[in-house]
Amino acid sequence: GHEAVLSCPYASKLSLLMVTWKTKCSTCCLLAYRSDRNETRKLNCSERIMWKYSPDSDPALRIYPVNLGDEGNYSCEIVSSAGNFLLFSSLTVIIPPAVTLTCDKSGVVVCRASAGKPAADISWIPASNHSAEEEVHHPNGTVTRVSYIGWVNSTLPTVTCLVTHPAINQTLSL
Repeated sequence: GHEAVLSCPYASKLSLLMVTWKTKCSTCCLLAYRSDRNETRKLNCSERIMWKYSPDSDPALRIYPVNLGDEGNYSCEIVSSAGNFLLFSSLTVIIPPAVTLTCDKSGVVVCRASAGKPAADISWIPASNHSAEEEVHHPNGTVTRVSYIGWVNSTLPTVTCLVTHPAINQTLSL
């Protein structure tokens, strides 16, 4: 859902003739600019993929909003008066999980980190050796991780679930 910008640096003192962005497959997106005709071409690209700036001054690629299908390898080729220059970029998409904390009638507290990429880590405060965990891998590459802890006969007034993930750190308490 955020913006990704892939840069393709080149020395601006060189006269730019052409710049081309490609994704790593034969039928995927191609975005090109030719300076002598001041012409841009777009082939098999989503409307979410475009130039970030003017390609003759900065040929950065902008993807907005990013989705999971945008993950992969991209190449940028610069053709200038000094020769051809090829740059490779790899885009990794991180998805924050949706986090919930519930308690059922039997006193089991459930902390759920749903559909994150990569999987979130779940820990408890106070720490417990009696928690159980399970993981569900979804077809789109996301993971739901669930941790259970018994809170029956507990003398503690609160239990806290700590979810750690590259996109978020979140604590929920009951």
